[in-house]
Amino acid sequence: MTKDRPVILVTNDDGVQAKGINELIGCLRDLGDVVVFAPDGPRSGMSAAITSTQPLRYRLVKEESGLTIYSCTGTPVDCVKLAVNEVLGRLPDLLVSGINHGGNMAIAVNYSGTMGAAMEGCVFDIPSLGVSLLNHTADADFSEACRLGRMVARRILKEGLPRGTYLNLNVPDIPQVKGLKVCRQAEGRWEREFMRTASPGGEPAFWLTGDFVNRIPTHPDNDTLALDSGYASLVPCKIDVTDYAYLNTLKENYELKITN
Repeated sequence: MTKDRPVILVTNDDGVQAKGINELIGCLRDLGDVVVFAPDGPRSGMSAAITSTQPLRYRLVKEESGLTIYSCTGTPVDCVKLAVNEVLGRLPDLLVSGINHGGNMAIAVNYSGTMGAAMEGCVFDIPSLGVSLLNHTADADFSEACRLGRMVARRILKEGLPRGTYLNLNVPDIPQVKGLKVCRQAEGRWEREFMRTASPGGEPAFWLTGDFVNRIPTHPDNDTLALDSGYASLVPCKIDVTDYAYLNTLKENYELKITN
């Protein structure tokens, strides 16, 4: 790392060898010194999981001018914690998590290891961004996700983000998006979430699957609708999950009145 260039911490939940993170590295290198600290294998669906019952380990994978790559035995959040606390020696100027193989829109933001890492960066007051492409295949075309991810990353380096806010960028799997829309997170849930099969011994076994269904009424500016229309979606997220609209009502109904 050099003193006159921003430090960009890069991680993911698909593993350090995934195409998505390596495409991301390539498109961010001209913006600063890139330090990659990513899991040694797939960790999808880890959300904000941390490792607390066994030690973590990491190893240096590659080091050259402007780029250092580490592989870690932990979760995406473990990677951020270990990089910030033990490896970097300073807070990075930006954290980018991704590019995820598969979308992280709507309720998926709560399950995603990609977004868990972005949230953890935000906990450390690092301007943080998660980037996802709506394609699960190993050899997907990340061109548009790289272009848009770099554009947003460059803007964050210049302007920063509000404290406690991180960004969730999703890109549809098309050759060229119609544009970028700033959206709200869609309300809804997954239905028919499991496909029932059987183990070799005949015991029931279940594969996670399902269909996302928007809650009615559907807000016209939600992220799923933007993506379905050929736009990339950018959603500002908060680490503070307090429901301030309900806070005072809850106080009135639940707080004990202490009287003399």
